[in-house]
Amino acid sequence: MFIQNELDVEREKVTLLHQQDSQQTELLREHSAQLFELLRQQQATAIGSTCTRRPETLKIDISKYKGADEDSLLRWFVELDDVIRARHIVDEEMQIALAQSNLAGRAKTWALGLKLHDPYVFGSLEVFKSLLGQTFEPPRANLGLALNSYESSEVNVTYTRTFSTYVTLPVA
Repeated sequence: MFIQNELDVEREKVTLLHQQDSQQTELLREHSAQLFELLRQQQATAIGSTCTRRPETLKIDISKYKGADEDSLLRWFVELDDVIRARHIVDEEMQIALAQSNLAGRAKTWALGLKLHDPYVFGSLEVFKSLLGQTFEPPRANLGLALNSYESSEVNVTYTRTFSTYVTLPVA
């Protein structure tokens, strides 16, 4: 009988320990859930405060530059710069890609031909514009000879002065 009493006492201890263990486990679960919720709220607050809104962009179309004689390269450059600013494009490669995607005809063939031989030929938008201008703008040395033949009329003299002023303006 003594052994039976000892065994019953030990069973009660085990049952009590098991109940205490279950209570502690439940307390740990509740505490973990509270900590998890607190952490989730802190992360949500941190993300909300550190995210900067991307500026809204405008969808502005740009005409295709074909490299034809009637196309105005300077006007196309102004359109291109306006679109780059409106769309907030700061990456140089993206600016060049936008410019190339708005070429057509001879100009597109020219650009693709250069890229075929050297994929990195256009290192910056300024290089792209410079090469495009050298290829498709009329040579400035011949411009003076061509304009001299028209000096007989007063209208053409005024036109020459006005045109020369625009040719010498720096491109931004």
